[in-house]
Order: sequence, then C-alpha cells, then structure tokens
Amino acid sequence: MRVPPEFGVSDDRFSEIVVASDLRSVKQPEARILNALLRNNYSEESTFAIKLALEEALTNGVKHGNRGDAKKTLTVRFYIDAERVVIMVRDQGAGFVPDLVPDPTADENLERPSGRGIMLMHAYMTRICFNETGNEVWMYKENRPESA
Repeated sequence: MRVPPEFGVSDDRFSEIVVASDLRSVKQPEARILNALLRNNYSEESTFAIKLALEEALTNGVKHGNRGDAKKTLTVRFYIDAERVVIMVRDQGAGFVPDLVPDPTADENLERPSGRGIMLMHAYMTRICFNETGNEVWMYKENRPESA
C-alpha cells in the first residue's frame, strides 16, 4: 500500500527502518521517531499519544502478525514535520480483518485482551487505516497547537 493520499505526503519523503521481529529491536525506530518529534517541537501530550500508538502497532506486529517469529522482520516507514506525523508498520504475517476484531469496550468483551491496541491507536491518532491484507497499519496525527 502506498501512502494514503489524504495524509498529504509523497512516498519518496519517508524514512524506512527494517528491524528484527522482537520487542528489543523495535526500540530503534521508536527512538528515531521520538527524536524527530522533539526536533519538530511536538507537545508532551502529542508525543505521549504517538509513542503509545506506535508501541501498540509494533507490539501487535511482533506478537500477533509475526507470531513471535524472530526470523521475520518489521518494516517501519515514517515522515514527521511540524504539521503532521505519518507512520507505517508492516509485519510479515498473514494479516487480519480489522472489522472482525471485537469491540473491547462491549460488556461481553471486557475480560478479553484482544482489540485494545487497535482501540488505543484510533483514540490517540487522528486517523489509522490498514492495507487489504491487514499486515500493514498507517497512522496519521496532525500536530495541533496546545490550547491556552
């Protein structure tokens, strides 16, 4: 999947990192993204939100997508400027159908662990979308000035 056009960034402006599919290795792209947020003067609140959504996407890729297979990789592409953050995380798994993930806030699902990561990504980012296979998530966040 190419960059969703509504995100307003051309494909050639992205940085890309490919890392081993383990929770230690995914700290490398996370650190680069957090440094770019700092350089672009994102607020603490926005930085926290982006970090949380990114951690959920990376963890889902390692645990659910690649099923903990350390021989597989995760690809992280990102673009950050003063106006927006666009992050893509792709695993090498078979994918899933996002619409079939149960709503974790429904009474019958409160005790089930699945779906919370996707819910948090939706809550903290301006927009997220998945490719048709379900092994690639695109996350977009506008950088809005803090209210006075």
